Amino acid sequence: MSDCGDSCCGDVSKANAQEKRVLVIVLAINAFMFVAEFSAGLYSHSTALLADSLDMLADALVYALGLYALGKAAVMRTRAALTSGLFQLALGAGISVEVIRKLLIDIVPDAQTMSLFGVLALVANTICFVLLTRYRDGDINMRATWICSRNDMIANLGVLLAAWLVARTGSGLPDIFIGLLIASLVLKSAWGVIAQARSELRSA
Repeated sequence: MSDCGDSCCGDVSKANAQEKRVLVIVLAINAFMFVAEFSAGLYSHSTALLADSLDMLADALVYALGLYALGKAAVMRTRAALTSGLFQLALGAGISVEVIRKLLIDIVPDAQTMSLFGVLALVANTICFVLLTRYRDGDINMRATWICSRNDMIANLGVLLAAWLVARTGSGLPDIFIGLLIASLVLKSAWGVIAQARSELRSA
């Protein structure tokens, strides 16, 4: 015999379908913006853009794992969240290494390219944030996706600030500094997801 009534199971299936549709949309947006921002970061020699693009890649993985976890047991969802947290941790470390490398060379990034793609990324992440807001109090994976979009909007503002400072000062240091801040944000977010996932796994 079923553990729930038809209407209850129907509601759950409908909710999962809605979550899946939203996750597919934000996954596509983040995957596209990763390619766009990463290419722009290489072209403009911008650490902040490269850092933000890797953050987009990490988010795309979070959304993909969120899709994988939909409808699965709680333990599977928590393990998916733990995996995404570990991946974000690795990317944050990679961004930190790039920051150190840029400190050893004297390159001033293209502020105009930084501004253009910073605005595009902010628009993209604002759309994702609005789509995911209704799920911010959901399970660990849906909450992780909402946190990612919120953090990304902050990072995008950082890229725009870096672009303005680079244009004003003619120095690459603001770009490096913002890149380091974005790396710190990614690492902090990753550790939060990992800690929550480990706590839930211990309680399972």
